[in-house]
Amino acid sequence: MPNPAVQKKSVQWNSNLLAVVSLIGIIVLYVLSDNASGAFLQHPKLQLFKMLFLSIIIEALPFILIGVLVSAALQVFVSEQTIQRMIPKNPVLGIVTASVIGIIFPICECGMVPAIRRLIQKGMPLYAATTFILVGPILNPIVFWSTFTAFRNRPEMTISRMGLAFLVALVIGLIVYRFVKTDQLKHNEAEPRHHHHEHDGFHPPGRNKGIELMGHAISEFFEMGKYLMLGALLVGLLQAFVSKDSLVALGHVQGSANLLMMGLGFILSLCSTSDAFVAQSFAATFSTSSLVAFMVFGPMLNLKGILMMSAVFKPRFVALYSSLVFVFVYAGTLLLEWLQF
Repeated sequence: MPNPAVQKKSVQWNSNLLAVVSLIGIIVLYVLSDNASGAFLQHPKLQLFKMLFLSIIIEALPFILIGVLVSAALQVFVSEQTIQRMIPKNPVLGIVTASVIGIIFPICECGMVPAIRRLIQKGMPLYAATTFILVGPILNPIVFWSTFTAFRNRPEMTISRMGLAFLVALVIGLIVYRFVKTDQLKHNEAEPRHHHHEHDGFHPPGRNKGIELMGHAISEFFEMGKYLMLGALLVGLLQAFVSKDSLVALGHVQGSANLLMMGLGFILSLCSTSDAFVAQSFAATFSTSSLVAFMVFGPMLNLKGILMMSAVFKPRFVALYSSLVFVFVYAGTLLLEWLQF
């Protein structure tokens, strides 16, 4: 008699594959529509949407691949005991350790979600994992260098970005440690249950780790790819059809500049390795604190990232995470403004 779990997994994998193939088909047809004679398809905003949609996908795919490969490697080669030994029991030390891990593994926010799910499954505490999600896309050498290059004559921008990101992650990590005590991962019923010897780092003889690695990576890629494409679709539509000039005009209203730039960071969903150059283009219009808000809030919480998080974490935790990031980034940038940075 067929195993119900195996059947469910097969159905889910086929539906994932169908969804991704269908989206790719739509993209290909839309790209080919350049040759269409219809004026509607040649509308400048639709052409802009197509360009933005494809550029977001192309920009994010390498980081998704890195994330799913890291996730698969953690599953196949790293035991639970190893992960648990890495994170100190003291919450502050655990948060600092997670920050250091984020620094030495420069994974963009797109690739962070699949990797962090595997780390939690392997035994990383939720508060440390939350810290890793928050600081990983910002506190790494690549982002530090890109920010320093974009604001070469204003080193306080780089310091403010890195410092605020670390403080926000520290506070949110401690809040999660204090108040969130239950498992917050979504568990797929179709996933096969791992036997205890796999949890102990023992693998049956004859198992091909290379094939298992690729199997995990492909499964993660199809799952995360759906949400990346949906996020890219929404971001492309917003960027193409919502006038940036009208949004920027709102930034001149007293007290709204920081909120506006946080909103732009959420909507634009830029990669953290390149968003500093976009922020620099707004330097003549907005204050330092609002530019820092853009560069900190966007990587921590953006449209495509929150869709991917929703696939991994329970809705209540995603809502809590989003609320905490919003409150503490906004409060932190107001403090920077008060200090006249």
